[in-house]
Amino acid sequence: MKKTTNYILAFLLSFMGISCGEEFLDVLPKDQAVLDDYFKNEVQIQSVTGSLYSRPWFNFNDKFSWAAGDGMAGDLYNDYQDEGQLFFFTYSATNSIVYNAWISLYDVITISNTIINDMPRIASKNGVAPDVINRGLGEARFMRAAAYFFLTEFWGDVPIVENPVEKISSNDMELPRNTQLSVYKFIIRDLLFASENLPTSSSPGRVTSWSAKGMLAKLHVTLGQYSKSQQDFNLAKEYALDVIENSGLSLMPNYGDLFKIANNNNQESLFALQWSNNNWGVGNSRQAVFGRNSIVTGNDEAWGGGKSATNSFIVNMTTNAGTNAQGQPIKDPRMREIVMTLGEKYPEVHNYTYNIVTPNPDGGGDLEYKAPLLNNLKKYIVGTQDDAGVPIKNQGVPLNQYMLRLADVYLLYAEAELGLNGSTTDAKALEVFNKVRTRGNGAYGKLQPRTSLTFEQLMSERRVEFGIEGIAWYDVKRRFYRDETEAIDYLNKQNRGVTLVQKSGWQGDRNVYEAYELRQPTTPVNINANSFKLPIPGDEAAVNPRFADEPVDYVLN
Repeated sequence: MKKTTNYILAFLLSFMGISCGEEFLDVLPKDQAVLDDYFKNEVQIQSVTGSLYSRPWFNFNDKFSWAAGDGMAGDLYNDYQDEGQLFFFTYSATNSIVYNAWISLYDVITISNTIINDMPRIASKNGVAPDVINRGLGEARFMRAAAYFFLTEFWGDVPIVENPVEKISSNDMELPRNTQLSVYKFIIRDLLFASENLPTSSSPGRVTSWSAKGMLAKLHVTLGQYSKSQQDFNLAKEYALDVIENSGLSLMPNYGDLFKIANNNNQESLFALQWSNNNWGVGNSRQAVFGRNSIVTGNDEAWGGGKSATNSFIVNMTTNAGTNAQGQPIKDPRMREIVMTLGEKYPEVHNYTYNIVTPNPDGGGDLEYKAPLLNNLKKYIVGTQDDAGVPIKNQGVPLNQYMLRLADVYLLYAEAELGLNGSTTDAKALEVFNKVRTRGNGAYGKLQPRTSLTFEQLMSERRVEFGIEGIAWYDVKRRFYRDETEAIDYLNKQNRGVTLVQKSGWQGDRNVYEAYELRQPTTPVNINANSFKLPIPGDEAAVNPRFADEPVDYVLN
């Protein structure tokens, strides 16, 4: 791991960055003499921990989070270059997006480690109170834990780096992979510290003890499925219930309001990346990569024309919605906020109406082209600068990216109550599950609450609720831990390569569904147990022969 370790050292010593005068963009001083005289109070500590909320996550969030998180899960169709390789499982260790995400997550870990290893010594020398120091450590350890959770869910056994300077000074730069169970234990230790030392409330956007407890709920549900452990399910319920009943947080009444700039850091947000619109690399690029075209975004940053929610995702959403009290099929009110479909109107996006195609009235081709599945993505689309009320440039929208929200904790409680059972009628599990399911207040009406809950119904609900938010793969992984055969079957039955094409000889209106038919893929995607772990990037593996060895347990200090 010499290359990664050298990279970490360079990043550690330089902290190349920008200073935009905003809380979440300040970075550690570059000069060591200044650093030794820094950390004199909580404001200075927070100016450094604030850097953990945006820039180091950029290459994880920019493409990998959705290309892998939604694409590999079978929810987001995309056949473009390295992005599409993740959807079709044709990637290799040279995939650039996989490499960038690996480096990005280790950037988060590196900055966290710097704070954890250096800040207490300097702050203590400067007379900062222990509780203030521990709050700063709590933020850094929360972020390190989050980064390791994402790493292990995609790569499995990964190297734990706790003190890179110590490794370098001892010339121990070829780190082994550590077992996934070791990584989980390492994450638990960090999150427990964070839950005990972070405040119950903080300035908007900062993680709190409730954020840590929410992540502990997610970690223990994962461990419950991974180890078939009822003890972990019980711990998950305990943490989730604490957040649900004591945090004072609540669900946003209207699902669509979750994805508006004005509602950043709302009452449902537990952990979100904090994005601005100042420069490339510090803003949320979702609109640029999801936006159908310039008509939607108002600029030339619109590369989502070839992306669609998959046929499998749409069918799941329709099936999950079921019928109303009169037995009539209903449309999930969340659908318009996740994907744009024929005839849907968006007053908040300069009164845009979605058509399958928009012919050019002057001839010469279409103004808007057909998407692969006759839909395009809506979530994280805010429209033009006039729509958003703020400048939008350099692939940067100041719309926060959820990493954990309260609805997730509600559904994690239900999953923990289910445990390894097939169904439950537990009153509390049904109560919190139905709060998520029935909050929709759109024109289509509310979904009917469930009176009993199966594991499949829970996973179906999660697939809709968090559609195109980049977290679906973690649900797929828990399926895999629970039942490998079922999870493999789940992915293979998606028929993920299917598209909708215009019927041969069709001469009529192209803005009707009847004009199109399903086209089966020429080469079906074949997913097996080996598909559930990404390869360590080739450049990293090439310089570290120990990556080829069996993983070893990490001994916690």
